Amino acid sequence: MKTVALIIAEKEFRDEEYQIPHDLLHEAGFKVLTVSTTLEQAIGKLGMVVQPDTLIENLEPKDIDALIFIGGGGSEQYFEDPLSHRLAQEMILQNKVLGAICIAPVILANALVLKGKKATVYPDGKDILIETGAIYTASPVEIDGKLITGNGPEAAEEFGKALIKLLQ
Repeated sequence: MKTVALIIAEKEFRDEEYQIPHDLLHEAGFKVLTVSTTLEQAIGKLGMVVQPDTLIENLEPKDIDALIFIGGGGSEQYFEDPLSHRLAQEMILQNKVLGAICIAPVILANALVLKGKKATVYPDGKDILIETGAIYTASPVEIDGKLITGNGPEAAEEFGKALIKLLQ
């Protein structure tokens, strides 16, 4: 069974961007790990309460098949986070699926893993993607090799379905 790690912020993650892909992955038979910086309950922007399964510092790329950063304002806590950047870089080195949705592709841009890759992001993050060498497409969902990005909550279902296809 393939394992997908969904990384959420402690507060203000985007509920739909977590819930919709989570449920689609679960229904498709994937093991889904919810990851955060605390094992305390995480609270979404719209009030969703989620119990993380593990801490980001305990995550090992060799043990998972995909790593996805969930967006929302709270995901800013990972923008400049060296551990998040190292995990993203390691997923690329291991040729595994790496993704982010909404504003979270900024994490991947700051980890310097989007250079020369097609990617999308919530409009507020466009400049950072371009500055770090990404090919910004403005598409709802963009796939380039094993990289997948989505531009916001409206793209959550398409993102989840595309992620499943990428993992099959």
